[in-house]
Amino acid sequence: MPNSMTSADVTLGIDTHADVHVAAALDHHGRLLGTHLLPATPEGYASLEAWAAGLGTVERVGLEGTGCYGAGLSRWMRRRGHQVVEVNRPDRQMRHRKGKSDALDAEAAARAVQAGIAAAVPKSGDGAVEMIRALRVARRSALKARTQAVNQIKPLIVTACDSLREQLRGLHRKELIQTITRWRPGTAPDSLTTVTKLAMRSIACRYRQLDEEISELDRHLQRLVDQAAPALTAVKGLGTGTVASLLIAVGDNSERLRSESAFAHLCGVAPIPASSGKTNRHRLNRGGDRQANHALYMIAVSRMAWEPRTRAYVARRTAEGKTKPEIIRCLKRHIAREVYRLLVPRTPAPAATT
Repeated sequence: MPNSMTSADVTLGIDTHADVHVAAALDHHGRLLGTHLLPATPEGYASLEAWAAGLGTVERVGLEGTGCYGAGLSRWMRRRGHQVVEVNRPDRQMRHRKGKSDALDAEAAARAVQAGIAAAVPKSGDGAVEMIRALRVARRSALKARTQAVNQIKPLIVTACDSLREQLRGLHRKELIQTITRWRPGTAPDSLTTVTKLAMRSIACRYRQLDEEISELDRHLQRLVDQAAPALTAVKGLGTGTVASLLIAVGDNSERLRSESAFAHLCGVAPIPASSGKTNRHRLNRGGDRQANHALYMIAVSRMAWEPRTRAYVARRTAEGKTKPEIIRCLKRHIAREVYRLLVPRTPAPAATT
């Protein structure tokens, strides 16, 4: 590479995969300087940095999949002082015109950064919120398995013999699990009744183990959420699960959100302009983080039931002709503003000098 290129400002674009990443480098004029193939390991990350340093000064790094395959590389780059930008995958029209390859995707990522199309700061993924996200993944899996277990017991009751059906009929879930786990079908069941009891007891014991696992995960979640967002958990009506969903949407580096409007867009509660000609209107935002959107929905529905200000607001907007879904959408936007002020730390204004 000519020495004249070593002083250039370099923009990197990286297409990430499970085992191998592909990087492309552009100079400040948008000319392609080259591509580089690297393994998804710390050694590979170091080779990428050395390769890019040979081309010039790395200005920005456009990275696809910062929350998935590129999470490790994103953390590695940020720890070394590089500015990392989150890049969405190229749209279908661009791929239709230029084709599809890892090198082309990496080049497209770099060009999106240079054009300003990609400017989002990725989540850091290295703090308390990432811990909460990991626990939520485990809890969601345990909840699904527990529901599946109790749903498997019900058809066994329907097809069981009359004596078992009469014994279990009308029992609530807790009583049902307790009754079944007390059964002792023996070490070698040899009749339909005893084998059915063995099968049902196996599922009931699994249900109880999952229930204990969920309770333990809830305790850890409660502790971490209280530490990460004490101002939010102190608000009446905001439970651990709701606050956890909002924290996960924001990430550990909440300062990456520039305004409460950006937070509203992130949660999918900011109306999207849809004006044309003499028509001036907004349409419903169906994007954003759907878990955070659901958390805001649950807060709105809860406040409609007990908070006087919200009930008065609902009554006033109903009198104006608004439907219930429209009122809830307005409430979610107001709640997003309130949550943002508690969730995102604001930098204090500098002291006045005399």
